[in-house]
Amino acid sequence: MNERPRKTRLRHFIHQVWNRGDADSAAAYLAPTYRIRHDPGDPWNGMTLDLAGFKARVIRLRAAFPDQHFDIQGLYADGDTVVMTWLWNATHLGDLPDFPATGHTIEMSGATAYGFDRSDRLTGHWQVTDRLGVYQQLQRNKLSRPLHTSF
Repeated sequence: MNERPRKTRLRHFIHQVWNRGDADSAAAYLAPTYRIRHDPGDPWNGMTLDLAGFKARVIRLRAAFPDQHFDIQGLYADGDTVVMTWLWNATHLGDLPDFPATGHTIEMSGATAYGFDRSDRLTGHWQVTDRLGVYQQLQRNKLSRPLHTSF
């Protein structure tokens, strides 16, 4: 398999599904099941999702950060896997448990290894991210948030 079509396909998937938030377009990219092999801190870690489950995951993960954007830093192919290194940023516009929306920008970095089947459909991912850095930013922004008083 030529690795270039998979890299191009992954770029389109990231742009359409994650950056634009078009969860319905995931159908054009996913295998019948999608396995989250390793993604510590992700509520779906270890789960296998069908298309409906994957779309629900996208919608839920974008709810607090509707303008989120992945900036692809590199794509590296090996066999049936394409590894993507990335930078992510988004504006915290929706409430999270213990973290009310602040309007501040949050940044994160990571690397994700995406698996492909013989039809070049995505079968799942293995990911490492800087979730501690996200937590620290959320905590800092929460503490710097203007207090609401009722005088």
